[in-house]
Amino acid sequence: MAAKLKKGDTVVVLAGKDKGQKGTILSVDPKAGKAVVDGVNMAIRHTRQSQTSQGGRIPKAMPIDLSNLAMIDKNGKPTRVGFRIEGDRKVRFAKTTGDVIDA
Repeated sequence: MAAKLKKGDTVVVLAGKDKGQKGTILSVDPKAGKAVVDGVNMAIRHTRQSQTSQGGRIPKAMPIDLSNLAMIDKNGKPTRVGFRIEGDRKVRFAKTTGDVIDA
């Protein structure tokens, strides 16, 4: 199945403890159906000090389910993503405005 949300997309969280927060997708795991969003679903990870890094309590963004994310259109509203053929290319478009996301 084609990826409706990709790395670098700006999304808003629809459900969960971070509902309403916006962020940029850092990575996507299509097999698990999850994505890591910058500044969303943060957890504290305790790390041991080493020669290369300072130890302590480090906040880390954890994966969030793709079904709890929605893309943000040019008006700043959450939108679903669809596919259509334009010329010889398959492009993503915002369902609310009909604008093409991938140029």
